[in-house]
Amino acid sequence: MVDGIPEGGRGALFIGGTFRPPASGQYVPVVDPSTGRRIGEAPVASADEASAAVDAAAAVEEAWGSVPGHERARILRATAERLRADRETIARLISSEVGKPIVDARVEADRAAGVFDLAAEEIRHLGGESYPADAYERPAGNEHRFLFSVRDPIGVVVAIGPFNFPLNLLCHKVAPALAAGNPVVAKPTSAAPFTALRLAEHLRAAGVPAGVMNVVVGPGSSVGNALVDHRATRLVTFTGSTLVGKGIAERAGRQAKRVILEMGGLDPFVLLDDAPLGAAVDAAVRGAFSYSGQVCTASKRFLVQDGIAEKFARAFADRAKALRVGPALDETTEVGPLIDGAALERMDRLVADARHRSAKVLAGGARVERGPGNFYAPTVLDEVPESAEVVREEPFGPIAPVVRFREVDDAIRIANSTVYGLQAAVYTRDIARGFRLARRIRAGGVHLNDPTNLRWDALPFGGVRESGLGREGLRYAMQEMTEVKLISVNYGLP
Repeated sequence: MVDGIPEGGRGALFIGGTFRPPASGQYVPVVDPSTGRRIGEAPVASADEASAAVDAAAAVEEAWGSVPGHERARILRATAERLRADRETIARLISSEVGKPIVDARVEADRAAGVFDLAAEEIRHLGGESYPADAYERPAGNEHRFLFSVRDPIGVVVAIGPFNFPLNLLCHKVAPALAAGNPVVAKPTSAAPFTALRLAEHLRAAGVPAGVMNVVVGPGSSVGNALVDHRATRLVTFTGSTLVGKGIAERAGRQAKRVILEMGGLDPFVLLDDAPLGAAVDAAVRGAFSYSGQVCTASKRFLVQDGIAEKFARAFADRAKALRVGPALDETTEVGPLIDGAALERMDRLVADARHRSAKVLAGGARVERGPGNFYAPTVLDEVPESAEVVREEPFGPIAPVVRFREVDDAIRIANSTVYGLQAAVYTRDIARGFRLARRIRAGGVHLNDPTNLRWDALPFGGVRESGLGREGLRYAMQEMTEVKLISVNYGLP
């Protein structure tokens, strides 16, 4: 067993401040994607246990919301300190559960600690506004009124996290919710329960009261639905597929509950013919193959102007061939495994379809046989037609299709041709031209001369269209997780 997994290898539910086994006694295996070896077992909660977790959070909703902001900040900073002290154990957990290369898992652990520090700082800025009442003609008597707004906690927040950033993306939901005065019920993926439970341990040790943080693990069809449907749940924050996110939005909408949804993307990486080729190739490698492409903001479509397409594609393929594919816990690994066998099958299908449509395979295009692990070679496809499946659906794997275009308007049309709009990149030496493209591309973020997979933890992050609703980023998430209340004071009474 790796460090951080409980003795016996079984995870637990965390409800009302207590770790407990699932009432059913049911567990599912947690498998290391690098080795195929079972490293532990995830508990399977019932719908009733999910409801009990929301009940536990609702019972302390008023008490936690009344805790002074400076005290909440102290607890969040203490959590950050504990996460930093536990960095190596957490990083090894992430690598073992989801196959993230250890050097990248350490970065995730560092960022998660930073998220709690940022949330603590933002408490000082989570305020309302004052308004000049006498500037308004109606209602009568405004010259004797003082108007101001405050932000109240929204209530119980359900946080549903993905497998690819099992700690940092969960922290992006938990930390702002706690900072804003809301209790939380977290549902991590069953592929990575131990990372989330480790976070719960640190929160409890840092002083989060019982019931304010809860963790349940289980299928979305039972546990997830029960969390969303519970009468006390007021906001659901989710990262995952567009299909699941739209289902959550539909369920939440029936009871007028708020949602923050960070869903799929087909992030375009646009290279104009004056792009700095060396920098663009470096960024393309990072954008396409970091964490084996299993990132919502990964560069997934390379739209390259004809004049440099041949040179770029060849250089990109040469770099892809040189990447070191291996087990996540190997310090030299640059590209680790995919999360499971189904992901490998999706890669096979997408590459076969592209080949069928006359795309050229310049690098990769096949599984890497390293025993039982889920390894796929970093793949570069050139002259990929717009009709290819890999250009129309999110691959979530190490496949980089190069789509050639002639005119800038063609690039914009292709970039905007899907239902998604998460992030985009544009490479050009002509910044004015880059700005013009950035304004026309429909996305939540556009990076000029940087890859698509950049994110600033304190700044707004999210997508448009079917890539998302609402925004993450500490201050922006906290605003989503609070209700604005207008208060008027009439001081003109006799």
